[in-house]
Order: sequence, then C-alpha cells, then structure tokens
Amino acid sequence: MAAGKSTVADLLAQRLPRAAHVRGDVFRRMVISGREELLPEETAEARAQLDLRHRLSALVADEYAGHGWTAVVQDIVLGDDLRPYIARVRTRPLYVVVLAPSPATVRRRDAERLKTGYGVWTVDAFDQSLRAETPKVGLWLDTSEQTPDETVSAILDNLPAARVD
Repeated sequence: MAAGKSTVADLLAQRLPRAAHVRGDVFRRMVISGREELLPEETAEARAQLDLRHRLSALVADEYAGHGWTAVVQDIVLGDDLRPYIARVRTRPLYVVVLAPSPATVRRRDAERLKTGYGVWTVDAFDQSLRAETPKVGLWLDTSEQTPDETVSAILDNLPAARVD
C-alpha cells in the first residue's frame, strides 16, 4: 500500500493500445457481509477470501486477454502466494512487475494520502514480507525516486526482465 500500484497501473494501461486495469481489491470490496480482512494472525476464512480474490482477478485477466485486451492486474501478492498466482493466469506471455519503494518512501506517501490502508499492519511488516519472503521473479523496481510516469517508462523499457514464462 502506498507503493503507487493504482496510479502506475492506470498510467500503464493508458500507454497501451487496448488495455484494462484489473484491480484485485475490487473483488475484496464486493464481499458485503462476512468479509474477513487478512491480519497478521490470519484466519482460515480470511485466507480463503484472499485466495478467492486472487482466483477471480486471474480469471478476469484471462477473459480480457482472450478478447484481445492487455490486462494490467494490480494487487498485493506477497510471499508464497506469488507463484500460485502466476500459475493461475493462463495467458502467455505473462509479465510480473513488483513495485518496491523503500519503507521510508512508503511511510511518506502513506502519510500524504487521504486514505489509509495499513490498519494493524506496519510498513515494515509488509516490506519484510516483500523482500524476504516473496520470490524474486519478474521485474522488481525500487520506485522510491521515480515519478509514476518514470515508473511506467521503466516497466515498458524493461519488459523482457518482467516476463515470467
């Protein structure tokens, strides 16, 4: 959160000729009653809901791709969830981009936002999960000193490094 995912995904989709922005969090927000947020002490139900969210966004991405669109999927997929997510998306070629600004940058950006997303989580806990537990696949970008437009240019300029198939 506060890494620039939404902004960068929107800008990236705008720079492509025929693209859709698939926001993973939309699937979480569709659950009106019975939703369990994923907390540091996760429950089986919260894990099942996260898994459903990932399956839905992968399915939607494949549907867009099957109809000639580039699907720019934006979500938080950390740790052991990344490889299964990659396997769920059937469309190839597939590109994975990880935005990895420094914790200090994320804290600053989060403080400047109107919305807050961390809740009981901390920036450092997310950063630890990202850097220590998430497989180093695809293109990892330290976006700490980049504008969103510079990040999109870096993605487009380094697409071969982002390709995971």
